[in-house]
Amino acid sequence: MLPKELVAASLRPIMLTLLEERAMYGYQIIQRVHDLSDGQIKWTASKLYPLLHDLENKGLVEAFWQPSEAGPDRKYYRLTRVGREALAREKRSWLDLNAILVRLWGPELGLQTA
Repeated sequence: MLPKELVAASLRPIMLTLLEERAMYGYQIIQRVHDLSDGQIKWTASKLYPLLHDLENKGLVEAFWQPSEAGPDRKYYRLTRVGREALAREKRSWLDLNAILVRLWGPELGLQTA
């Protein structure tokens, strides 16, 4: 399991990146993160929705309702233009940080920089 501090620091870039892929509803996001992390990151609704609402309040994501064939309408989230710009900055920051760690720890760990 990944340390909570690392997961907490990565919540925003992970969320923005997921919503860059496509619009998603809450359960899809939770499942996608679980799958991508091989079960190492386990988001719950109590962690997910405050993050989504914060990103929505900052104008980085927007919500919309869509009919569902399997029950009630679902609330989807998608990245806004401002969100795409924020994600570009986030990517650069994380790649810069990764480059520093690779220099410190050495390339033998199998990490690569962009």
